Amino acid sequence: MRYAYALATSLLLGGAAATLALHQPAGAQTAQNEPGAIQAAAPRGGAPMSFADMVAKLQPAVVNISTTQRVQVQTNPFAGTPFGDLFGQQAPSKPVTRQAESLGSGFVISADGYVVTNNHVISAGDRGAVVESISVKLADGREFKAKLIGRDAQSDLALLKIDGVTNLPFVKFGDSGNARVGDWVVAIGNPFGLGGTVTAGIISAVHRVTGSGAYDRFIQTDASINRGNSGGPMFDLNGNVIGINSQILSPTGGNVGIGFAIPAEEAKPVIDQLMKGTAIKRGYLGVGMQDVTDDIADALGVPKGRGTLVSRVEPGEAADKAGVKQGDVIVAVNGKDVTPDQTLSYLVANVTPGTKVPIQVIRDGKPITLNVTVGTRPSEEQLAANNFDPNDDGSGDGNGAPDAQAASLGVAVQPLTPQIAQSVGVDPKTSGLVVLGVDPSSDAAGKGLRRGDVIVSANKAPVGNAGDLAKAVQASKTAGKGTVLLYIQRRNFGAYVPVEIGG
Repeated sequence: MRYAYALATSLLLGGAAATLALHQPAGAQTAQNEPGAIQAAAPRGGAPMSFADMVAKLQPAVVNISTTQRVQVQTNPFAGTPFGDLFGQQAPSKPVTRQAESLGSGFVISADGYVVTNNHVISAGDRGAVVESISVKLADGREFKAKLIGRDAQSDLALLKIDGVTNLPFVKFGDSGNARVGDWVVAIGNPFGLGGTVTAGIISAVHRVTGSGAYDRFIQTDASINRGNSGGPMFDLNGNVIGINSQILSPTGGNVGIGFAIPAEEAKPVIDQLMKGTAIKRGYLGVGMQDVTDDIADALGVPKGRGTLVSRVEPGEAADKAGVKQGDVIVAVNGKDVTPDQTLSYLVANVTPGTKVPIQVIRDGKPITLNVTVGTRPSEEQLAANNFDPNDDGSGDGNGAPDAQAASLGVAVQPLTPQIAQSVGVDPKTSGLVVLGVDPSSDAAGKGLRRGDVIVSANKAPVGNAGDLAKAVQASKTAGKGTVLLYIQRRNFGAYVPVEIGG
């Protein structure tokens, strides 16, 4: 009731304000929210009095999607453990097969029964589970088995087909590129299996990055989206699908006013390819990426809020062949700036593999341009194996004798030997310092350094002994910098980590 009252009040004020336009001298400056200035941009009639007529046309095209899954479970939770023969009575350890279900939403995009939804809606919910069937229930109550035409895990999209039906109500994709923050949107779906449910709100943000992959640019909305809404459509006030509801941000699992939809401009090309049966291919550079944080930007002397730091270069991949080097900051791809809203991963993924494009990098403070022939992006499973999080707290014990040369960084180190390299999982030919222990109160510990990490360089200069590290610390102090930029290798993965110099 509190929200409804606030909304009604704002509508009344908006209607009244339209009659209070003040005359200003030609060229005079006015406030951004001056009534006369915003009158032309206001929605027709101030705001819609009802969505009922629009919903009546659109809701028949929105469907409920459910899956039947087969999953094997252990009847004895102690099977395979020392407690399997608990109290002298061996409990059954043979796994049994059980049924499971999942629920979500979708929408019909053709009269002959093509249906769009999220990939996660029709995927197995548990490890080892197998999806046996997919069902689509229409708004009029009819239910059909659906065939999976194609899926794309990277964009979280799937295309289904209902056979043997004609003249189904369907909806079309619109142009999400015209969506603006503050626009009204309507979401229709099946939250918690309740059946057709309509919610409305506004666009809270566009190009929202959530850290979920190459196609990580969402429309954010405060329209209520809950579990079961996934795969359902987000409509503009013209009834066009401008998004596919996909994710929520919630500490409780319920709606808190932060939902995300895949923009139509990202989804439609993928759906078109799935409908044609062509493989989805995306561009790939073959680099490890890190955000250019303020302290990294300060250490490298590059602009803040722009670019991506290359933490590693995969041998033989596109970036390596083009001459990209570890420590480069990539600031543009094919003339498009790399920003927090337009990530390097996003830009490259949207380049057709095999295309030659220029990339702008900053290397040692100087801008250079490299021409790269973009490769093909591997599967998400392959990419996951390459991730290295410098903030991972790891499993090291944090012990080790302190080293005077490195004490100001809060780490104890010793030169890496081939034997130690083998034991910590790095190439025996690697040169550097192995971390014996980390002061838990240090910035190094806060950044995730742990016993067994290998320091390969400091301020981009190789380190082979503690004296090299001490020189880098002193050089930073002389330059008035409070950090040393370390390159840390952990097994086969590496990352730059700026570490504060202690007292």
